[in-house]
Amino acid sequence: MAQLAPKNNFNPQLFLKTGQNHWFLSLFLWLLLVLPSQAIDLRVAIKKNVSNVKVGSSTPAVVKDATGRKIGELKPMAALAVQVGGNQLILDRLKAGELIIEPTGDGYVWIGDRWYRGRTRLVRQGNNLTAINQVNLEHYLYSVVGAEAVASWPIEALKAQAVAARSYALYKRKTESSNLYDLDTTIGTQVYKGLDTEYLTTHQAVNSTAGQIMTYDNRVILAAFHSSSGGHTENVEDIWVSPLPYLRGVVDYDHESPVFEWNKSFSINQISSLLGGIGRIKAMIPETTTPHGRIVTMKVVGDRGTTQVSGKKLRKVLDLRSTLFRVTFNGSDLQVYGRGFGHGLGLSQWGAYYMAKKGVGYHQILAHYYQNAILSQIK
Repeated sequence: MAQLAPKNNFNPQLFLKTGQNHWFLSLFLWLLLVLPSQAIDLRVAIKKNVSNVKVGSSTPAVVKDATGRKIGELKPMAALAVQVGGNQLILDRLKAGELIIEPTGDGYVWIGDRWYRGRTRLVRQGNNLTAINQVNLEHYLYSVVGAEAVASWPIEALKAQAVAARSYALYKRKTESSNLYDLDTTIGTQVYKGLDTEYLTTHQAVNSTAGQIMTYDNRVILAAFHSSSGGHTENVEDIWVSPLPYLRGVVDYDHESPVFEWNKSFSINQISSLLGGIGRIKAMIPETTTPHGRIVTMKVVGDRGTTQVSGKKLRKVLDLRSTLFRVTFNGSDLQVYGRGFGHGLGLSQWGAYYMAKKGVGYHQILAHYYQNAILSQIK
């Protein structure tokens, strides 16, 4: 995949109009725009605690041990299995307690079943190993934006997603990283699929917002995001635990989302089996809800007892898109009517899509969904 040239925002006419006395300042400001932001690498766990993993490189690669000493080389385009042998990792004829694979030139690394930018670090954990992709933050975002949003969406929506994802990654890196890695590849952090989810539009969105993050009180925010809120996002303390001044409920513009409204059917016997312990379900009554209707706790009445179930547990057990739902009984069947997809906090991706389609800029989209936070540049 060809690399894209960085966006050049230099305007020669504007530069000349500043006058000779200000040429140095103009040059300095232009350099801030076109030069890459401070290089920040992330450690992303691609495979965790597995018995073996396939690795490789698109170009000739250098293999090093934990001290950085070169112990061998890999030929390009050859997938080799790494496994644990005693207290070492074994890669073909190479052995070490830890292995680092660095492709030459503009090469990519193969981990498991995908290509990634950056390099590969393999660490033994008992009888298993963990494969980590060490990758530049901006290159990581090329993939995340494509995995979390839709690459054909308006560019301002993708820019908003890029800033949110960059902020979220740095927040998680600061608050929850382990000794081995900062993030993984799941929805627990952010979906990351390497080159598979890179597109020209995601490159454009990331490059044109390079180094930009959302901050509050000079700190990067927990830039939570979700697919669709169902009409209104939530205050964070009503969904998670502690209040945050920037995760406040706001009107959402996600009415064009395919999951704005949804429904799902169950038989009474099926629900009774899934919940269990109280016999045949007779009623499900919302007990506690958020100000905008999400289920916090549900009273479930059966012919052999009554229990209280959290909205989060119901969503998981019944495989629902959100906790914004109601239940109706119809004879031997049960119908769930709901709205939205996700936890309903922070940026709504379908709301951002609609706002961008109507000509709203990414900075305004971010200001709407992250109240009181400001768009800042990484220092």
